[in-house]
Amino acid sequence: MSDTHKRTRKRFGGHAHKRHKGSRELEMGAQGVLVTCNMNERKCTSEAYSLLNEYADALYGPEQPTDCLSEDEEGDEDAEAALKKEVSQIQSSMKKRQQRFSAVDSGANNVVFIRTHGVDPEELVHHILSDLHQTKKRKSRVILRMLPVSGTCRAFPEDMEKFLSEYLERWFKAPLRATYQICFKARNSSHSKRDDVIKAVAGLVDKMNPLHKVDLSNPELSIIIEIIKSVCCVSVVSDYMLFRKYNLQEVAKEPANQSAGPQEAANQTPEQECGEPAEGGDGGKGAEPE
Repeated sequence: MSDTHKRTRKRFGGHAHKRHKGSRELEMGAQGVLVTCNMNERKCTSEAYSLLNEYADALYGPEQPTDCLSEDEEGDEDAEAALKKEVSQIQSSMKKRQQRFSAVDSGANNVVFIRTHGVDPEELVHHILSDLHQTKKRKSRVILRMLPVSGTCRAFPEDMEKFLSEYLERWFKAPLRATYQICFKARNSSHSKRDDVIKAVAGLVDKMNPLHKVDLSNPELSIIIEIIKSVCCVSVVSDYMLFRKYNLQEVAKEPANQSAGPQEAANQTPEQECGEPAEGGDGGKGAEPE
C-alpha cells in the first residue's frame, strides 16, 4: 500500500466505524429509559428528551444544577494545595454538567438509552403512559415504546440469576402475592436463550412465594428483561397491557382506533415476547411461546 493511499485512508476515516468505550455506552449499573423507534434515532432522542423533561419537571420540579463545591480555605499555597484545588474545581464542574437525562449508545439499532440521574425511571415512565392513556394526546412521532430500566447486570445466566434473586424481592418476596408475566427480548446477543431465561426467572419468583400466578392477558406485574449485547436491563412494571405494552403510539389512540385490546395484544407477536411457565415439571418452570 502506497504512502499516499495510507494518508488518504487515515484522512477519510478508515477506522471511523470504531466506537470508543466509556461513559457514553450502556453499561452495568446504569438506570434509565430504553426507547425504541423506527429508523430515526436522532429524532427519537430529541423526542425522548422533550417528553422526559416535561414530565420529570411535573413530578420532581425543574432541574437544578448541582452547586459548586466550596473553594479550599486559604492556607498554604504550595504545589500540592494548588493541585488539590484544581482537581476539586474539575470535579465540581463535572457534577454541575451532569444532567438529569443523558443519551448513551445502547449497542443496538433503533434503540436509544437515556440514562437517568436522580429520578425513578419506573415511576416517571408510568406517569407518562398514564397521562397519554387518559388524555389520548399524541406527543411523539417516531418513538414506539418507552421501557424503564431500574437495574442492569451482565447478560450471562449465572450473573442474571444472582442479580435477579435480590432485585425481584421488592415485588415478589412473601408475603407479597401477585399475578405476573415475564417479557424477554435480546438484541445482538446470544448469551441467553429466551426459554432458559423465562424458566430461571419463573423459578426465582416461585421460590420467593409459590402463590404467585402467571397471567398473560392482564397481569398485575410484568417483569421486563431486555438484553443488549452483554448487558441485561431489568424492570418490573404495572399496567403493561393496559398501556399497550408501553407503546406511546398505541396508548394515545382512541379505543375504536386501537389495533387490538389487551387480550388480543397478548396473542400477537410483539417486539418483546412474553412467556408463561409450563405446567408440571420442576416447580412449574418452563416456557410457552406466543
